Parts: sequence; C-alpha cells; structure tokens
Amino acid sequence: MSEVNTGPERDGLTPRQARGVRIALSAAIMTAVAATLALRLGSTHSVLTVGFYGIALILSGTALVLSRAGRTRWATLILGIGVAVAVVAEWAVASMG
Repeated sequence: MSEVNTGPERDGLTPRQARGVRIALSAAIMTAVAATLALRLGSTHSVLTVGFYGIALILSGTALVLSRAGRTRWATLILGIGVAVAVVAEWAVASMG
C-alpha cells in the first residue's frame, strides 16, 4: 500500500500545537504578572507600578488573542518584548527612587 501523504516530514510543532503552547504561555505570564503586581502594590503604592504592570497585563492579553487567531509569531514577539520592556522600565523607575 502506498501512503497518501508523500510530502516531507515536518519537525517541530504543528500550527495548532504552537497556538496551544502560546495560549498557555500567555495565560501563565498573565497570571505571574498579576501576582507580581499584587505583591508590588503591598510594598509600594506607585501609580507607575500599576501602569507598567497594567501594560504587561494588556500585552499578555493581546498575545493570548493573537495566538487564538493564529498569529503565533506576532504573539510571541509582543509577549516577549512587551512584557520584558514593561518589567525593566518598572525596575528602572523603582531603582531611581
């Protein structure tokens, strides 16, 4: 019997699996950012802290929506760069004061 699918074998994740991984990653990062925000608000009452972590939460949600829409590369880019910039900016402002 011959195989119907004679195309080359794919290595790595299928697009559906990649979306699932990025959705789970976005949700986990969103939960971690929310927990960190709650801890930071216990030690400081800065509006900038709320702003920076709020931005990180918004970017995590955006990545989650993009992943569900199949835009996993954009979701990864937004999630990685956006959340990192928000956390580093908050740390930089906190270290100045």
